[in-house]
Amino acid sequence: MSKTVVYEVEVMFGDCDPAGIVFFPNFSKWMDASSLNFFVKCGVPPWRELVKTRGIVGTPLLEINTKFMRPATYGERLQIHTSVTEWREKVFMHKHVVMRGDTVLCEGTEVRAFVVHPPENPDRIKSIPVPEDIKALCS
Repeated sequence: MSKTVVYEVEVMFGDCDPAGIVFFPNFSKWMDASSLNFFVKCGVPPWRELVKTRGIVGTPLLEINTKFMRPATYGERLQIHTSVTEWREKVFMHKHVVMRGDTVLCEGTEVRAFVVHPPENPDRIKSIPVPEDIKALCS
């Protein structure tokens, strides 16, 4: 099991629909930000550094699943609890639990991969095995 890292957001008026409820894609935006924050808080160098030193561009999203339980509105502070639930050879699964205090608002899972620009086709990206040192930092 990995560490759990908490990323906090303040819901702004512009994050909501006309009814004052957070527009659902904003949860995905916050989970994406929490994914990057997870690696930073675990001690992984920023992607712009890793692309220079190891060729790692980042961890693009391959699959997403979100379950909504409760709404949120502007002026609230939400916490996104992020962890890795599974490491596979070339992909990993991130779990995000979005909470308002003790109340779970939604849960999301993502499948992501570490990618590089392959020398034979530098305009494309290609998945690589999950780096063991990064996995160790996050466990």
